[in-house]
Amino acid sequence: MLRSCAARLRTLGAPRWLPEGWRAPGSEPRAAQRSFSSEEVFHKDYAVPNPSWNKDLRLLFDQFTKKCEDGSWKRLSSYKRGCALRVKDFQTHFLDPKHMKEEQTSKAQLFTRSFDEGLGFEYVMFYSDVEKRMVCLFQGGPHLEGAPGFLHGGAIATIVDTTTGTCAVITGGVVMTANLNINYKRPVPLCSVVVINCQLDKVEGRKIFISCSVQSVDEKTLYSEATSLFVKLEPKSDIKSC
Repeated sequence: MLRSCAARLRTLGAPRWLPEGWRAPGSEPRAAQRSFSSEEVFHKDYAVPNPSWNKDLRLLFDQFTKKCEDGSWKRLSSYKRGCALRVKDFQTHFLDPKHMKEEQTSKAQLFTRSFDEGLGFEYVMFYSDVEKRMVCLFQGGPHLEGAPGFLHGGAIATIVDTTTGTCAVITGGVVMTANLNINYKRPVPLCSVVVINCQLDKVEGRKIFISCSVQSVDEKTLYSEATSLFVKLEPKSDIKSC
């Protein structure tokens, strides 16, 4: 009975491998997938304002939410982990069984959502299918410090990879980073807000090329520039060769 229910639920949710909350342009709305997990924290949408967000992040959130009203932009929901059925489907088709240890995978959660609110990665992404562009509004918390008073370069690389990677997933489905090249121009002040703009440059077969910039809220300061290459995966074969 449970297997038949799970099979039915698998057909109801968002397109497979797309971020939570995303629906392909032109497709009809579908019933949301339901998870049977008792861990409610995994099902909380973290891409909405919380008390740690400063005024700049809230203002930008409101501005982009306004853009979503005519359907030209879409806010992407974000959770500590994806839907249980989707995670299981990924494990079945893309993960080598020798790497699957239940006691570990059952505790897994998205790295960028593993910090308490306000301490690490606070962000929300908006996507325009018409422009093939992703915008991430990001506030880096005090637990991401590198040089005193500034964000760690690895934290910047993480949020850049997350943003460009999400754009690549929407474009090509299941992908992994093949190359990420970042030029750091200026250090990012700790707890400040930056805007990450990324653009789909081209698609060549299974290769997806994306570029992005990290700027201040007023767009007067360029903190970083990056280019990235993602490769669309095929079931099992690519993972085993990594």
